[in-house]
Amino acid sequence: MSTSSRANNPTKRVGVRRALTTAAVAPLILLAACGGGGGDTLEGGSGKDSGGGEVVIAHQAYTEMEVMAEMYSALLEDAGFTPRLQAVDTRDLYVPPLSSGKVDVVPDYASSMTEFLNRDINGAEAKPVASPDVEETIGQLDKLGTEYGVEPLEPAEAEDANAFAVTKEFSEENDLTTLSDLGDLGEPITLAAASDCPERPDCQVGLESTYGIEFSGFEPLGFGTVQTKDALQSGEVDLGQVGTSDGSLESLKLVVLEDDKDLQNAENLTPVVNSQFLEQNPEVADSLNKLSDVLTTEDLKSLNAQVDVKRELAEDVANQYLQDKGLLG
Repeated sequence: MSTSSRANNPTKRVGVRRALTTAAVAPLILLAACGGGGGDTLEGGSGKDSGGGEVVIAHQAYTEMEVMAEMYSALLEDAGFTPRLQAVDTRDLYVPPLSSGKVDVVPDYASSMTEFLNRDINGAEAKPVASPDVEETIGQLDKLGTEYGVEPLEPAEAEDANAFAVTKEFSEENDLTTLSDLGDLGEPITLAAASDCPERPDCQVGLESTYGIEFSGFEPLGFGTVQTKDALQSGEVDLGQVGTSDGSLESLKLVVLEDDKDLQNAENLTPVVNSQFLEQNPEVADSLNKLSDVLTTEDLKSLNAQVDVKRELAEDVANQYLQDKGLLG
């Protein structure tokens, strides 16, 4: 993992026109975006005086985070800032710039960001500190963030947690609504998931130990991928690893089984902000927290579906949602 400096060394800049820097799209595998260090590769910087100016918003380059970043952008533009969006492949490419002040704001997931910082500070084998309790997890993130000069704002109810889906037909035939129901079914299950799933406590290991599910086969088709969902639809596998906010599941007649024993950690969408930038611009918290106050997982699924299924632009979807919720103007 990358290492990052605790100090903030922002460079004062004049405002620039809003721009988007794109990178190759890479889907997120939760809690796994911690590859080799990217360094302070993003351009830009905070250090602006209170009252507006440029704000750099970095995000991972896939639909959900594009929509979140566009909503942050619209809210901060409405508050008098000039937003600039920068898309990158993985979390380790924006955490050091967020720490140094080259990036001001990122949308992230509560437990994934917490464990990223935990492992970076305490080593790859550090004892996990995130949990299914979002408030406790945010408390840990706030504590770890002091090492980097970053801090979380309010988490939304909306989350994109690791989840497991079956076909609607399989669910109805076996009266399944929860993972406990699947364990009680007492039948060997075939699973499609990320390649590291068989060794992960939040994947196959946890499904076996927490829910008593017995597996007879495994296909390493990826987290929430088209291949995993195709395998479910075709009957090649019984269970597939997806995200709770996947907007395509309903149209594919796939349903998520409830994690009724809290195997998964809290992955609520949370703004994480450079501390010095926030100190200079406290109004940023008000702007972004009002989104967290209303955004639900169902909303997130709908926003994702509008982009992924209906092929609408993330910027348009984001702005329409904010207008519908009365958050602009």
